[in-house]
Amino acid sequence: MTHSNHIHIQPGRSIAFASDFHLGVPSLDSSLEREKKIIRWLESVSPQCDILFLVGDIFDFWFEYKHVIPKGFIRLQGKLAELTDAGKKIYIFSGNHDMWMKDYFTNEMGIEILHQPTVFFFNEEKILIGHGDGLGPGDTGYKLLKKIFRNKFCQWLFKIIHPTIGMTIAHTWSRKSRITNIKRKEEFLGDKEWLWMYCKELEKKEHHDYYIFGHRHLPLDLEVSPTSRYINLGEWVNYSSYALFDGEKITLLTFSE
Repeated sequence: MTHSNHIHIQPGRSIAFASDFHLGVPSLDSSLEREKKIIRWLESVSPQCDILFLVGDIFDFWFEYKHVIPKGFIRLQGKLAELTDAGKKIYIFSGNHDMWMKDYFTNEMGIEILHQPTVFFFNEEKILIGHGDGLGPGDTGYKLLKKIFRNKFCQWLFKIIHPTIGMTIAHTWSRKSRITNIKRKEEFLGDKEWLWMYCKELEKKEHHDYYIFGHRHLPLDLEVSPTSRYINLGEWVNYSSYALFDGEKITLLTFSE
């Protein structure tokens, strides 16, 4: 784990967390409706929130060429720029669908991009945050695929394809994603929840007060030990779930209008 940060939260202020917006699927119309809802959520939390964590798979596909980025999602980008211009600190973790984020959001909006699980200290709480893909037991097929996708040479090969062709390939792949094709909502796996298992194993070696992940697509708040909790942020296609840290504890919530 890398990149430790100490952040002090003033009384009455908060930190917000969300993940797995999957903008771009399952259809452009539903994605746009969801994007507008996310904007309303950001507007609802921003008055008391100084720091925002977006914990991966914000887009169902994102790839940054040297001079080109994907079309769309301009409302979210505009809102994020507005927030950083107002002095809010924003972190984005890349997920398995948008792992090819580079420096666009940093250069344009001052957003810090993180690609690995990262330890933060909020007041006295030690918190591990990451998207969650490739962690825990099993899923060896995806773990191999992730190594290929993160390989610099493979990324270069994709980059030299004309963006029109590259994005067509990417959107075809995106339409086969889990969030698009699952016939029913994800189900809780009990003791076989692999991210929960990962947290329990890590907790035996190193204490964290909270583990915050996305990727699993289920809002979860589970005990790791008597002094530690695992929170999965869920996703916004079905749940519109997020979390808030109020300076003392982290609470999993649902955005309701």
